[in-house]
Amino acid sequence: MIQTEPTHERLHRQLVSRAEEEGLLDLAYRTVGSPVGELLLVRSGTGLVRVAFESEDHDRVLGSLADRISPRILSSPRALDRVAFQLDQYFAGTRHEFTVEHDLGLVRGFQRTVLERLERIPWGQTESYSEVARDVGNPKAVRAVGTACAVNPIPLIVPCHRVLRSDGTTGNYRGGREAKRLLLALEGSR
Repeated sequence: MIQTEPTHERLHRQLVSRAEEEGLLDLAYRTVGSPVGELLLVRSGTGLVRVAFESEDHDRVLGSLADRISPRILSSPRALDRVAFQLDQYFAGTRHEFTVEHDLGLVRGFQRTVLERLERIPWGQTESYSEVARDVGNPKAVRAVGTACAVNPIPLIVPCHRVLRSDGTTGNYRGGREAKRLLLALEGSR
């Protein structure tokens, strides 16, 4: 007996393909499993625009992106294969730096400056919120650095998990404190 693809899967694949070909797909998404739970990956035309943890409610995140960026959003795993592959390598301990295009269009001003600075913290190393504040030219903005980390739309890729309190404790994290501890342990920095 010949196994055929279910009709809804075939139609969805055709819809995604046509939307991509005709430039009608503004956001593509998929989910991937990881040691810190299922991650939602979302790509804009520019690059990876959002990584969301399970605790953030993926449907709510997609709804917010539809409101903020575009309602033209479809599940398109193929569009995020490269990101998924690099995340697999990262969690296997064989990738220490991400080389995927990303889009920080969801953040502006000081928060964007902080996130761009975080990209320079190497794998396996940490810095304090106060060190980051000093490095971006505003040593009194420690709380603002914490806020920038909290709203980081692409955690893991922009490694806000590598920022700790001055006393060495982890502090809060978008994916939860346990996820932050796991990521730091994976990188050998805790």
